[in-house]
Amino acid sequence: MKFSSASLLLAALAVAACDSKTATTGETSTSSATVEAANTDPAAAETSGTKAIAEDEANATPAPDPTSIPAASAGNAAAILARPQVPILCYHQIRDWTARDSKGAKDYIVPIAAFKAQIKMLADSGYHTVSPDQLYAYMTTGAKLPSKPIMLTFDDTDLDQFTIARPTLEQYGYKAMYFVMTVSLGRPHYMTKAMVKQLSDEGNVIGSHTWDHHNVKKYQGKDWETQIDKPTKTLEEITGKKINYFAYPFGLWNPQAFPELKKRGFVAAFSLAEKRDQNDPLFTIRRIIASGYWSPKTLRNNIVQSF
Repeated sequence: MKFSSASLLLAALAVAACDSKTATTGETSTSSATVEAANTDPAAAETSGTKAIAEDEANATPAPDPTSIPAASAGNAAAILARPQVPILCYHQIRDWTARDSKGAKDYIVPIAAFKAQIKMLADSGYHTVSPDQLYAYMTTGAKLPSKPIMLTFDDTDLDQFTIARPTLEQYGYKAMYFVMTVSLGRPHYMTKAMVKQLSDEGNVIGSHTWDHHNVKKYQGKDWETQIDKPTKTLEEITGKKINYFAYPFGLWNPQAFPELKKRGFVAAFSLAEKRDQNDPLFTIRRIIASGYWSPKTLRNNIVQSF
């Protein structure tokens, strides 16, 4: 990788690879969304897709401040688990493969053309991106979402998420969630603080992803301060907004982390493809890794099968 914490990030790829292989065999629930790929002119698809997104999102329930939702609703695990899951995709690097990239690493490196084709497929198929606040309101209260909702998330602060993903999503009126690892801010090949602020100012949501990707299951003593408290404060200073959401490094969690995260003001946390905790599903929200090997059709099939 690109900086002195390379061993941690390489470990992240190795561990997360196990998660991605289970993406289509993890917990599933009934979904009302059936994806139909459209074979339309790219320019026409972009225009009509953006218009449809705006019209449909106007009919969705505005997302309230998540801290305003009653604790009884947030704590009703049975009701949350009964609601169909919203598809959530997780991206890491968006760049063309090189000879140095291992077979396993390519799951987390989506070539630029492949990424653009995946996002175009989502727009052509009628998917509407939702914010984590909208997702949280839906999960806790059943608030209305746009038709075919989907959430796009990006982990680890890679520069290409700003230079490639951001303009690609803008073509379709899409917004995303960026889980920022603060150790990398301003380093070569990673986003700067100014870029993170710009993403936030443009309507995307910034979440915490620790200081340097340390496994939450191994936290002891000062680790909570180093990995969670200080990075979260940094992100709040950058964005000027409360940080409400967290993503587990490697997608790994344990129930002992939930009270620690709640105590620090988080309302929800995101894992990867494994099953949700039956007692606290808000702190084990599932995502699947959008693989660099996947064609738009394969991505479509995995969305339908996994959620």
